[in-house]
Amino acid sequence: MAAITSLVIACGVNPVTKKHELQLVSEAQEISIGTKNYAPTRQSQGGDYVLDPELTAYVQSIGKRLAAVSDRQLPYEFIILNDSLPNAWAMPGGKIAFNRGLLYELNSEAELAAVMGHEMVHAAARHGAKSMERGILLQGAMIAVGTGAQNADYANLIVGGAQVGAQMISSKYGRDAEGESDLYGMQYMKKAGYDPTAAVTLQETFVRLSEGRKSNFIEGLFASHPPSQERVDANKKTLAQVGAGGEWGKEIYVQKTAKLQATRPAYKAYDNAVKAFRDKDYEKASSLVKQAIAIEPREARFQELLGDIALTQKKNTEALAFYDKAIKMQSNYFKPHVQSGIALFNMGKKEEAEPFLKRANELLPTAPGHALLGQIAEERGDVNLALQHYQMAAGSNSDIGKDAIVRAVRLDLPRNPAKYIKTATQADGAGNLFAVVQNETAVHISRVQVRVVKYDAKTGRAVGQSSPLLIDSIAPSKRGQIAVGEHIKSPKELQLYKVIIEAAELNR
Repeated sequence: MAAITSLVIACGVNPVTKKHELQLVSEAQEISIGTKNYAPTRQSQGGDYVLDPELTAYVQSIGKRLAAVSDRQLPYEFIILNDSLPNAWAMPGGKIAFNRGLLYELNSEAELAAVMGHEMVHAAARHGAKSMERGILLQGAMIAVGTGAQNADYANLIVGGAQVGAQMISSKYGRDAEGESDLYGMQYMKKAGYDPTAAVTLQETFVRLSEGRKSNFIEGLFASHPPSQERVDANKKTLAQVGAGGEWGKEIYVQKTAKLQATRPAYKAYDNAVKAFRDKDYEKASSLVKQAIAIEPREARFQELLGDIALTQKKNTEALAFYDKAIKMQSNYFKPHVQSGIALFNMGKKEEAEPFLKRANELLPTAPGHALLGQIAEERGDVNLALQHYQMAAGSNSDIGKDAIVRAVRLDLPRNPAKYIKTATQADGAGNLFAVVQNETAVHISRVQVRVVKYDAKTGRAVGQSSPLLIDSIAPSKRGQIAVGEHIKSPKELQLYKVIIEAAELNR
């Protein structure tokens, strides 16, 4: 009865669709999840675009205008991200972001309102919360899988709770959620005074781009919001219901995005420089990023890339100078901090590296940041702190994460061998008893000391034990065994013996 009562309590009415639905994530939880993940997720998507505060204020004014007519009053926030990929996303609780790259592609305030209204409905109609609820119902917990980052070298290196936000914004919504966001988003547009026709023409453009597959929209907005003729047709029906007419705001949009458009060639050169850098054509990458700096000298990402080029070429001092410029231009972005820490660590200046790595992890926890802090703590003899950092770094599916696992095992296994070594008893055909151990780690164990305890079948009390037994040289993921010197008469007697791990050593 208690379980049935809890489900009844969890039922509610969707604030947008007015439909009854199961609601396991409360509004307070939605807001908390969005607030907690908004900042680190922005970090993982290129950081905030800060060079044109007037443009950010303009986008926020459109958001506030639409929020005023929303079916649900949330603590909405709107930000522009410094990423050339055309994309936008919404988190639970009303946290919404637009990539710089999307603003290049729009032609009017009404088109921006169409995208804004769509994302707002995702938040207002609990689409993100529903995704989490489905995860809770099917799996019993939210599991963060996959991350997103502007920089390919950090794409798989985000660790800890920051992975959750990256998962939320990369997940695809279902057709019903996309349809609801189109429908109610157009209604919001109309109520706010915009011409909802823009939502139709924008979707028509998206369909043409997706069919040609010649646009980087495929990697951005279309990845999580796939366009279709079905959506266009549905939007036309909605337009017939709500009626065309209202503001387009073409001139004001051109005016407000003029500075952004003027620096577009700089970011195009930068994006090409990033590609050349990944292709290891460092001379071309340097030339292109210097072209970008000549057009827009205030951009921190450009200095940062010069630092990356120098760091890759093991010019640590030169790299530090570029990262210092980047930090002075924009101090609240994680990458120049963690890269500075790496450069200093490589130079043997580990105490100087530490504050940079700590600051980077405050902004966005990453495997390199935690792994290096773990090594610094280990060298100081602070094993517990080192283990904490290694365990965080191990959350990354990367070579750095795998190395952190090995380092953590090497520190912790001698202290807690039973955490890493499984045990069992086994008998051969003649009834001779063996103690068996399984090395569950990725490191080679040189010696494992065990003791076999025998228990009374009736009382369950220990009635005897073997002398210490040593099993030598167990390779990663392999088994070892040793004869106990006992003989059993039936397989049932195996249950009376238990193998206790007393100590273990590692190959050095």
